[in-house]
Amino acid sequence: MLKILFLGDVIGEPGRRAVVDSIAEFKEKRGVDFVVVNGENAANGRGITPRIAIDLLRAGAAVITSGDHIWDQRDIVPYIDTEPRLLRPINYPDGTPGNGSIVLETAKGKIAVINVQGRTFMQPPLENPFVAMDQEVARLREETPVIFVDCHAETTSEKIAMARFLDGRISALIGTHTHTQTADEQVFPGGTAFLCDAGMCGPVESCLGREIDPIIRRFLTSRPAQFPVAGGPVKLHGAIIEIDEQTGRAHRIERVAQLYHPAGDGREDERSR
Repeated sequence: MLKILFLGDVIGEPGRRAVVDSIAEFKEKRGVDFVVVNGENAANGRGITPRIAIDLLRAGAAVITSGDHIWDQRDIVPYIDTEPRLLRPINYPDGTPGNGSIVLETAKGKIAVINVQGRTFMQPPLENPFVAMDQEVARLREETPVIFVDCHAETTSEKIAMARFLDGRISALIGTHTHTQTADEQVFPGGTAFLCDAGMCGPVESCLGREIDPIIRRFLTSRPAQFPVAGGPVKLHGAIIEIDEQTGRAHRIERVAQLYHPAGDGREDERSR
């Protein structure tokens, strides 16, 4: 059985530190074989830089997915064509730098990862994600039955519809973007594992990873404001999916909601499932 760990949107330096420090432990203690991380908010909460991508890959992430903030850091544009393990949404127009999918050879066979972005309430609107996924999944299934999808979208309906549309053709679809973990993990009849939103890897005492007071002021005044990444305790959110590597069917999905304890603090890990 293949175990894939997916970690939701990494928020700034606190989220990066927690993810980098924790991947090896997930592999050792939870038997994780393959790690996918959404890194689109890893650079101070907006985008990702080449150095951050390198740090996440060196820590053990096999693939980094992204979303609508992928282009927020200028130096990512020349870098993304040189690192195929950093994905941008697949439904960008032809000619966009980077790739929206990848297939990697592992000890348990080939694993495909696709990054797709929804259109409802998302800016800028991209090409139709359902058409793009229909075509890409058909192409990748010629190479491997194990296909993991990060669906970066705002609405629950679009993410659920995408997963139902692909049920039986992909191994798992996990949603990202809202930074708030949902509790609807399940395996659909066709063998596709689903979680509407993985949540974030970021500060607990925050508003979606940002300092609370500036966001409240923005709602009160409607005036522009800076939203710094919050501090304090950090929680890792995501999911672990168990997949039959021969058929690509998911057998089990478990939510991850784990407080990050820096090395040497002497406390036990806390998990909610």
